[in-house]
Amino acid sequence: MSIVRIPPTLREEAGGEREVLAEGSTVRELLDDLAARFPALGARILDNGGVAPFVNVYVGGEDVRTREGLETLVDESSTVILLPAMAGG
Repeated sequence: MSIVRIPPTLREEAGGEREVLAEGSTVRELLDDLAARFPALGARILDNGGVAPFVNVYVGGEDVRTREGLETLVDESSTVILLPAMAGG
């Protein structure tokens, strides 16, 4: 299982947890596992079979969009970070 860090803006949907364990060998499988266990979180981070437009996902500090996207491999030592994009101006 990999560690998924949950930012403050999404913790309510994850039962108040700062970190959760998720199962899967790819980012897609991890996010699907999270969505199954925390449906409200899944609704915030997933959209039409992919990551919601304003959510960034990092594995080992690297944005999965610069890697293999949702097919980015993860292992038990991986830390995945969910980070909603912040608007400003």
